[in-house]
Amino acid sequence: MQVFLNVFMDIGMATWALLLDASVYIIIGLLAGGMLKSFLSPGYVAAHLGKGRFTSVIKAAILGIPLPLCSCGVLPAAASLKKQGASNGATTAFLISTPESGVDSIAVSWVLLDPLMTLFRPLAAFLTAVVAGISENLLHPPRHEDLVGDGGRDVSPPGKSDGEAEEQAAAGFAARFREGIRYAMVELWGDLAGSFFLGLLIAGVVAVFVPDDFLQQYLGGGLTSMLVMLVFGIPLYICATASTPIAAAFILKGVSPGAVLVFLLVGPATNIATITVLTRLIGKRSTAVYLIAIAVVSILCGLALDQLYSFLGISAQATVGKAAEVVPDWLGVPATVLLLLLSVRPVARIFRKWFGLQPKGCACPPGTPVANPLPLAGGTTSACGTGCQCTGGQESPDRPEG
Repeated sequence: MQVFLNVFMDIGMATWALLLDASVYIIIGLLAGGMLKSFLSPGYVAAHLGKGRFTSVIKAAILGIPLPLCSCGVLPAAASLKKQGASNGATTAFLISTPESGVDSIAVSWVLLDPLMTLFRPLAAFLTAVVAGISENLLHPPRHEDLVGDGGRDVSPPGKSDGEAEEQAAAGFAARFREGIRYAMVELWGDLAGSFFLGLLIAGVVAVFVPDDFLQQYLGGGLTSMLVMLVFGIPLYICATASTPIAAAFILKGVSPGAVLVFLLVGPATNIATITVLTRLIGKRSTAVYLIAIAVVSILCGLALDQLYSFLGISAQATVGKAAEVVPDWLGVPATVLLLLLSVRPVARIFRKWFGLQPKGCACPPGTPVANPLPLAGGTTSACGTGCQCTGGQESPDRPEG
């Protein structure tokens, strides 16, 4: 009994240490994500993603880098862009760069990993997205009729006096700022909390149970290590933020930074549920391009990253987590307490789902019209991936996680 108690205490201490290190940066990332969501105009974005085989892809890849959406959460956003006129290539690029990176995961990477990995991770996500998007547009050139959307039409009200315009702008800024805070602390963290705490727990288990030389023996570097991480990451559902503490635990156990990068790129961008929806959203051929591009580019980036660490003479094990020392202890504790308080509701919701205390998904009666259907390949529509979007009937209080 005492042995089991000691093991649980060791796991708890390892998990708590990671949470203390990461909490400040998580809150910073959440706030940045909330501001992006509140101040970024979807219509303006869509107007730039439907023209050109190359420029639209690059813009979509850049747009997706800071957005804090996971592989399921990005689906309705990508579907909206496609509906408004984005090409398949731009949609593919957005679908890759968005879940692979984000201001929240970049902030957590800085504190739990190291500066080199923090910089290389979004760069690799951008390269993967651009390669996939351009390949899609070259192999399946977009037709003109596919690129006709609302174009982000300007529907601004008639002109007002300077004083009225300034007052309206100030009021609008304040309202958007408040909405950004609310979105960051309620909706965004509500989607991330469960998977993030699961990632912390897995990292604690790895730290306690996995021998220091076990993973280094099999995943210490080279193409084989990348392929193992590729096979491990493709079916796995985990968001970019939640994958970061697991990646830190892997590095501390001797896994090469390149193999860890493959895990960080593939895990958030692919899972079985996402692949199923993508086949209907952009078609089977485009989904194949999506998966091949992620696999090939992530492995190449992983091999390049290992060479870069070797060339610079940097030990990933020695530098991982060193940025956490910048944050004073007195700041980490209140940030952790705040994060735990914000997590009460989403974690309680997950437990209610586990124990069947309330229905999952949409509780609308059969045949109820869908408010915001996803445009799928072949002209059909579906509500998959959007949560409960019915216009009538009763909605379940819970949206799907992610």
